[in-house]
Amino acid sequence: MPTQHPDIAALARLGGSVRQRLDADPSAFKVPTDQIELYGVANFLSEAECDRLIAIIDAVAQPSELFTTPYSKGHRTSYSGNVDSSDPFVRMIERRIDDLLGIPHEFGETVQGQRYQVGQEFRAHNDYFHTGEAYWPEQSRRGGQRSWTAMAYLNAVEEGGSTLFNKIGLDIPPQPGTLIVWNNMLPNGAPNPDTIHAGTPVVRGTKYIVTKWYRTRKWG
Repeated sequence: MPTQHPDIAALARLGGSVRQRLDADPSAFKVPTDQIELYGVANFLSEAECDRLIAIIDAVAQPSELFTTPYSKGHRTSYSGNVDSSDPFVRMIERRIDDLLGIPHEFGETVQGQRYQVGQEFRAHNDYFHTGEAYWPEQSRRGGQRSWTAMAYLNAVEEGGSTLFNKIGLDIPPQPGTLIVWNNMLPNGAPNPDTIHAGTPVVRGTKYIVTKWYRTRKWG
């Protein structure tokens, strides 16, 4: 087992169980590519739920940061903030995502809301942790590697603001209420570099999304 990926066996098991669940769910559309495991669920959130989440994001949004790159470097220029996980409405949304994936609730990080205004973007990145970085020992203790990502679009954007999966040439425009989920790992549990993706710059309008990341073990 590669020492640089200590969670590899658990990630392979988790990936397999989620894959089986999504493949059996008629609401989940699997993107036809062998490079990554990526699914979409249309109308996962209602218009009213999207509007309520947008209001919550506006109340908590601050300049986005990364584990290794400060906001001032320009790699991620959105505003973001963790929503109140004790809010019954937020918990209801979280539980629906948990149930879709079949991942225990305690494996999930707090839902993060993100707002992109004109010119703001999130340049190409992977969601999984690089285990050679200084942040890894702490993240390993806090639940280990990120397994699956769930991201929901809350509004239409006049122009720009798509999610670009660079390696597979897939460009997903914001579609209100649609949830996309993907496995950050390969079927064998190793990190999948082909999951690299970017939030392209907003040209006109404002983009709102919520994202929930799942770990290998209990988070926190």
